Amino acid sequence: MVQGSDLSTLYSERFGLRERERKLAVWRVLCRHFFQRYVRPSDTVLDLGAGNCEFINSIECGEKIAVDGNPEVRRWAADDVRVVLATSTHLGEIGDESVDVVFCSNFFEHLPDKAALHETLGECRRVLRRGGRLLVLQPNIRAVGGRYWDFIDHHVPLTDRSLVEALAMAGLAVREVRARFLPYTTKSALPQHPLLVRLYLVLTPIHRLLGGQAWVVGEKA
Repeated sequence: MVQGSDLSTLYSERFGLRERERKLAVWRVLCRHFFQRYVRPSDTVLDLGAGNCEFINSIECGEKIAVDGNPEVRRWAADDVRVVLATSTHLGEIGDESVDVVFCSNFFEHLPDKAALHETLGECRRVLRRGGRLLVLQPNIRAVGGRYWDFIDHHVPLTDRSLVEALAMAGLAVREVRARFLPYTTKSALPQHPLLVRLYLVLTPIHRLLGGQAWVVGEKA
């Protein structure tokens, strides 16, 4: 598994400054017009594998936590975000049933194996309060095929169906599944202008054509 300084080098080469700015603009629209409906103003939200913190910086909530194994996360987190450097399988700094929402975007495929995935989901369930939600945006290998392996740091192949099974094994009730939602990457066909991103979210039939990522919502029932 790629870690530490290797991650910093890899991601700096993969995403230049201008692309990071475009991604942030897209994430702001996604948070305001889609993700925010799953988050209440008073919620404590944990962004697992926060990376450049586009989600956690943009979402409106009571308390924000960014968890990542890469120290570079401190560079991107806003002032109101608590940064926790940890692996997803050992969230020891996060208390039991202390979080309302765990958000995870394009992360599970980077874990070394499915054992780590199951441990990660177990930790997600532990930190969630009763009725808390796990929100997962995840590349769907059933939708993108061989393109899933275009990134050297992808290890675990997942579909919307296998992810549903994994959540159920972790004791999380699946409340929503969209097999095809957003395009595979920000370099895909998703329009970059904020107004076009909003239009994409509304025109759901297009998702079946362009969507390469699944959207799955689990709940600690």
